[in-house]
This record gives sequence, C-alpha cells and structure tokens, in this order.
Amino acid sequence: MDTLYLTPQTWDLTLDSSGNIAMAAIPYSLAQDAASAIKTFSGEVFYNTLLGIPYFDMVLGKSPPLDYVRQQFIQAALTVPGVVSAKVFFTGFSDRQLSGQVQITSATGQVSVLGF
Repeated sequence: MDTLYLTPQTWDLTLDSSGNIAMAAIPYSLAQDAASAIKTFSGEVFYNTLLGIPYFDMVLGKSPPLDYVRQQFIQAALTVPGVVSAKVFFTGFSDRQLSGQVQITSATGQVSVLGF
C-alpha cells in the first residue's frame, strides 16, 4: 500500500528531491499509518465507520485509565495491514494533549517507531 509521507512535526505533506509529493516506504509507512489510525475518531472514516478510537464516547472529558487508552491505541494500530504487533508509549501530557509514540512490527519483522 502506498502512503504519502507526512512530516512528523506538522503532519503535513512535503515534497521529495524531485519536487513530487513525497511517499513513505515500509516500515516507516506502517508506523505512520498506525499513528494515523490512533488519531482517527470513531465514525470519522466514511467508508468504514467502525474504524477509529471512541474519543467522544470514552476518552475526551472522561479521564479514562491510561491502560484503557493504550489498549485502544494498540487495537487501532493493529488495523493497519502489515502490522503484526504494536506497542504504545506515552511521553507527556500537557495542555490536555497526550503525546507518545507507537512502535510497530511488520509481518517481515521490521520495527519502526513514530510519535503522535
């Protein structure tokens, strides 16, 4: 599966050295797709409303246990084709924003990490 490369700092498109929209390669693309899955709200994906984290129902304004949030993030990462395992680490909570990283292992055993 092809994935557009998103700059980690801004989560925006960037250009490659030829001036084309940059593409991400495996295993980085799998980690980026896993981080995107973690950022997806339940019902947001119009072609499959079962995907996503139940942020409105179970997370935002609710103060759920971090283990619950971690498990939701792992389950979201595992929806990415080619990801066979995922670990989630939380690195901070500031101004109501949770930050961390997802570490995925691909079907070929490659490991990649990306922050969210």
